[in-house]
Amino acid sequence: MEFDSNWQEKYKDMVTTPKKAARHIRSGQRVFIGTGCAEPTELINAMTARAGELADVEIVQLFTKGDALYAQKKFADSFMVNSFFIGQNVRGMIQEGLGSYTPTLLSNIPHLFNTGRIPLDVALIQVTPPDINGKVSLGISVDIVKSAIENASLIIAQVNPQMPWTFCDSCIDIFDIDILVPADAPLLERETELLNDVGRAIGRNVATLVPDGSTVQFGLGRMPGFGRLPHAAIEFLKDKKDLGIHSEMVTDSIIDLVESGVVNGARKSFDRGRVVISFCMGTKRLYDYVDNNPLFCFRPTEYVNDSNVIRQQTKMVAINMGMEIDLTGQVSTDSMDGKFYSGIGGMVDFNRGASKCRDGRTIVVIPSTDADEQKSLIVPQLTVGAGVTITRGAIHFVVTEYGVAYLYGKSIQERVMALISIAHPKFREQLCREAVEAHFIRPEMAEVSTKFLLSSDESMKSMLLLDDGSQINFRSVRPTDEPSMRGLVYELSRETIYYRFMSQQSKFTHQQIQNFVYIDHRKDVAIVGTVPESYGESIICVGRYYLDAKTNKAEVAFVIRDEWQDRGIGTHVFKLLVDIAKRNGIAGFTAEVLRDNKRMRAIFMNSGLKVTHRVEEGVYSFVIDF
Repeated sequence: MEFDSNWQEKYKDMVTTPKKAARHIRSGQRVFIGTGCAEPTELINAMTARAGELADVEIVQLFTKGDALYAQKKFADSFMVNSFFIGQNVRGMIQEGLGSYTPTLLSNIPHLFNTGRIPLDVALIQVTPPDINGKVSLGISVDIVKSAIENASLIIAQVNPQMPWTFCDSCIDIFDIDILVPADAPLLERETELLNDVGRAIGRNVATLVPDGSTVQFGLGRMPGFGRLPHAAIEFLKDKKDLGIHSEMVTDSIIDLVESGVVNGARKSFDRGRVVISFCMGTKRLYDYVDNNPLFCFRPTEYVNDSNVIRQQTKMVAINMGMEIDLTGQVSTDSMDGKFYSGIGGMVDFNRGASKCRDGRTIVVIPSTDADEQKSLIVPQLTVGAGVTITRGAIHFVVTEYGVAYLYGKSIQERVMALISIAHPKFREQLCREAVEAHFIRPEMAEVSTKFLLSSDESMKSMLLLDDGSQINFRSVRPTDEPSMRGLVYELSRETIYYRFMSQQSKFTHQQIQNFVYIDHRKDVAIVGTVPESYGESIICVGRYYLDAKTNKAEVAFVIRDEWQDRGIGTHVFKLLVDIAKRNGIAGFTAEVLRDNKRMRAIFMNSGLKVTHRVEEGVYSFVIDF
């Protein structure tokens, strides 16, 4: 970009110093401050220096990343913060009632400015120097800044040659600005936070939900002790193909995905080939990368966060963070311990848009506990004072470090079980009991609360590829498998039921189905084999062993849906159970098999293990030593 080297002389009637510019701010006015790392720090310092001369100045902002010197108790009579998203630099003042928080959807903020519901007197912004055509760029922050410029009575711009020139909707005419303040200073920077083990586990789980060709949004949320969890998946997206970005914000972590070709926007429904964002926050590396880079398209919030725009993308994946979720699926994002903590941001906008688009997915990420593991963030009821951002009727995927819960279209009982399954293990029994007390689930579920210690052992997972290309995925059984397990047992033939249960039963009680999925993982193991379906997955086989602590041997059994039999699945299940049992120090297996069940007998006899058996009244009793 060719800047006008003579701009200060050409527009000298508009040029002044920070101190003189700040004199135009008067008591009782409403002053807007530019967003994030584009905050005009020289102008803010000059305004704050006038604190003794000013009273009742309302500071309106999305959020800022500077020191926010105006947000101090000693300046409470001079400046009052009104923030749409609560950052660390103003949180204390707002929580003490000396500042204010305006809860609103990010997409609605420009409308509040445009309609005069929140009139603006002054806007303090930061821009590039003008080019030879008299245009300046808003650089790394377009978001609600452009709307503020269009509606404020007085525009004061910090003109910084270190501000990157960005494309699409970031340019304005220099004569749309009233006062120009030259200031050659480094932009505010924010290093990408290193993820801890919990954050990386969440990111890994989220990445499994992002298909090739998706367009992805990474939310604004940050959790104390964990960092920006919506961005945690980026590390694990390196094997994806043709991803696009349509998001409020990106950080340095996006660069590697772009340079590796993972993010190319090739399959986006529109803005194809462009990374569409409204602002970015990071280090000089990121700012240099977006500078004069046509790949990055900076658009205002009223476009980026418009749910009607979002819904037009194919495979839109919205990743946002919750601070707390109750067992019915209500999510709070702006509150912690009943106090205002952050904001609604774009979560509702993207949740609405992604849920309506073709093959779209909405994902809420949340750690299972606080950083000290003293409090579960999955709770029976939201904390008093917590605001509901996403209602229980609009929730889709929830991800913790312990797994993924899919709640859309699920009953209260189903979603309670799903959320307990991904809660921290030490809180699962308690959550189950509290769910019974709240009448969310059947009273007899209290009996299985002690069996809610789910196995998270990755070694239980495996995959079997059949000769026809069918892929069977194996994992530990989950309480949320109850509906699928019911479907499995009622689709078994009478012969298969007889071989497995040694009876001709034609119906299974609710208690029996529960016993299939609620097991005590401290001594027993159950694995399921699944195949993908349009609604998720279908269980086609179950393998299980029950430990007898007195003999240190376990009784083994498994069953396979009839149409999947004689394809090597039983042998795979048995080998998987043997491997798990050996790792757990179990000495061997026992089994009772009907004489006519030749398939099961063959699996045992051809296992390569030491096998002994005896026959009595048509039943083989096997002992299998490891």
